[in-house]
Amino acid sequence: MHEDVPLDPFAGDPNDPAAALGDPREEVTPLSVSEREDVLADLADLEVFRALLEPLGVRGLSIDCGDCGKQHYIDWDLLYGNLRHLLEEGLPRVHEPALSPDPVDYVSWEYARGYVDGVIDSEEGRDAS
Repeated sequence: MHEDVPLDPFAGDPNDPAAALGDPREEVTPLSVSEREDVLADLADLEVFRALLEPLGVRGLSIDCGDCGKQHYIDWDLLYGNLRHLLEEGLPRVHEPALSPDPVDYVSWEYARGYVDGVIDSEEGRDAS
């Protein structure tokens, strides 16, 4: 079992309400080579985003959730753990929105990517001088 996964409160309970649903891992199709490469690229991007944005007070990323239609505010460590879980298990974790996050502390994936591109462009401009 992964250390960063919360304990199942119904583990070993014969009356587990989710038992009738079966084990979702039985139906999991392994990630394709392309999907694995995408997740690895996301992990690499996440490291750069965090290195540049965390010192500025950014706590993580805001993600538009396709499942529930809400904005989720996810801290850096949880984002990393979720991507590692997807890579290792082939399915995303069940997620729970953060309790009363301050949206000011989070940026979108697109904003983070644009910020990194801006930093790279400014460094290249300095190198050309």
